[in-house]
Amino acid sequence: MSEAEQFKLLASDGMLVKRPLLVGDGFVLVGFKEEEWKARV
Repeated sequence: MSEAEQFKLLASDGMLVKRPLLVGDGFVLVGFKEEEWKARV
């Protein structure tokens, strides 16, 4: 499956995304912990 096909599938069904994911320069945050997100964003 191409990346474009993956994005299209994710956009079509929100239940495929279980939790927020933030990918940044040198870090990845999985799930939502408000204090961690505030420190990175």
